[in-house]
Amino acid sequence: QLQASGGGLVQAGGSLRLSCLASGRPFSSLSTAWFRQTPGKGREFVAAIRRTTKYYASSVEGRFTISRDNVENMVYLQMNSLFPEDTAVYYCATGSNLITSSLRSANMYHYWGQGTLVTVSS
Repeated sequence: QLQASGGGLVQAGGSLRLSCLASGRPFSSLSTAWFRQTPGKGREFVAAIRRTTKYYASSVEGRFTISRDNVENMVYLQMNSLFPEDTAVYYCATGSNLITSSLRSANMYHYWGQGTLVTVSS
């Protein structure tokens, strides 16, 4: 089970940190990703971490950082320099045995958190 939190309202240029808490299987044994979704659109890949390697969408690279705390079994998404177009519901997801080419595909992930809303005002 995954529980995402940390969303909220922030002004453009601001920062937020999203958290994803997992109960059960350790994050360290899984691929974990953040996706986001806006009304009428599918889930968009944001970032993923598999073992120690991190992957980012080009739209967030250099602004967002994904990290994992193996002790607390948490995955974080630090979001800096936010733009209004970053406004979305953000979801964390996990999957096992994902190859690199699959990490950016939402349908490859087996478990999803409930989503947390991020609103960036201009």
